[in-house]
Amino acid sequence: MLRSTKLLSQFQARSHDIVCSLKTLSSTSVRNYASVPQSPPISKDDYFAAIQHISNIVRREIHPERTLNSMCISVNSELVFRVLRACSNSPIESLRFFSWAQSNYLPTSVEYEELVKILIRHRKYESLWKTIQQMQKQNLILSGNTVSFIIEEYGKHGLIDQAVEVFNKCTGFGCKQTVSVYNSLLFALCEVKMFHGAYALIRRMIRKAVEPDKRTYAILVTGWCSAGKMREAKEFLEEMSKKGFNPPVRGRDLLIEGLLNAGYLESAKEMVRKMIKEGFIPDVGTFNSLVETICTSGEVDFCIDMYCSSCKLGLCPDLNTYKILVPAVSKVGRIDEAFRLLNNSIEAGYRPFPSLYAPIIKAMCRKGQFDDAFSFFGEMKVKGRAPNRPVYTMLITMCGRGGRFVEAANYLVEMTEFGLVPISRCFDMVTDGLKNCGKHDLAKRIEWLEISLRDV
Repeated sequence: MLRSTKLLSQFQARSHDIVCSLKTLSSTSVRNYASVPQSPPISKDDYFAAIQHISNIVRREIHPERTLNSMCISVNSELVFRVLRACSNSPIESLRFFSWAQSNYLPTSVEYEELVKILIRHRKYESLWKTIQQMQKQNLILSGNTVSFIIEEYGKHGLIDQAVEVFNKCTGFGCKQTVSVYNSLLFALCEVKMFHGAYALIRRMIRKAVEPDKRTYAILVTGWCSAGKMREAKEFLEEMSKKGFNPPVRGRDLLIEGLLNAGYLESAKEMVRKMIKEGFIPDVGTFNSLVETICTSGEVDFCIDMYCSSCKLGLCPDLNTYKILVPAVSKVGRIDEAFRLLNNSIEAGYRPFPSLYAPIIKAMCRKGQFDDAFSFFGEMKVKGRAPNRPVYTMLITMCGRGGRFVEAANYLVEMTEFGLVPISRCFDMVTDGLKNCGKHDLAKRIEWLEISLRDV
């Protein structure tokens, strides 16, 4: 009990020190803290802990302004932006914090836009437009990305009239009607199934000499596919091609992605089967999207067959292809197939990294092949990148589940030698396991290692 009280007081004192250090906060980055001679430099961890502390005050206290005033924080653009990001699920509290911060500094468009996104996401429309009016009074403009975000959020909520109104007010916000803004309105129209309006918008784009991009085609094709109108989607692509506006990717790839986005997995699979049978292959991005969706549904064998068939036809898999397939085949216990894919990635010029070899090690441990897993792990340390904290944590956990506590202790020590701090659960599991198997001296050494790392 006494020890718990001591730790609590230490934590409270540390939190106070961290928050006080925000008085010297620079508006550029945390690295500039050290340039202030009268205060000691603080680490990034301390800085973000302080941000989290302020965010908790904003979200949970009844009168956060009173507490914030008592802290005497040096308010700047970066601090306000990060607190707003941390409070993104609390629109009213975020607005109160921003109002308080305005009395201590002059906001920039970055913080205003972050607040605007929070308010539109939570349907606080009245507060949203008041905030935009404040921006205009300070001669700040909304970026195209923020205008696009507002239009799409209105579309998601079925408020198409408001989305069109925002689109028409672009020039008043100081924002040009770029292809990104057009795409956002197109998305909103497709969300409410107003395809005739979407076609009219496409014709307007052509009249205004705005070149459609991949997302323009993808939005409309996905909309048609979600409504079960494949024929209309194909006719749209053919019509645009006749007008000289060919999509950046092939029409079939757009149709496959449209079916996937609309949830028609079997139809997408059937279309890919037909393509491969006719000697055609999808774009690697489309291929990855399809493989990821199918692997999530558990049909790993289909993905492997499609991978082999596509590679024979000339598909060049990228790194994302292997990042999807290797964990998927490892999860279902197909270790030989995982090794083949890993070797293919290395032959393609990609260096092995944790998200590729970690699933294979985990699969071998699940099958009880610990010696092979340890050997492969050692090989990867030589050939690949250095293991990171999640990989060590996974390996220590698997060793503990398999009763290999001595090996787990060795990896725990090795992890600290690389400057990685193990989580408390790993220490508890290893020390308890060592004690249960009679390795009391080793368990005591692990306990002392934890104490030295925690600095308690």
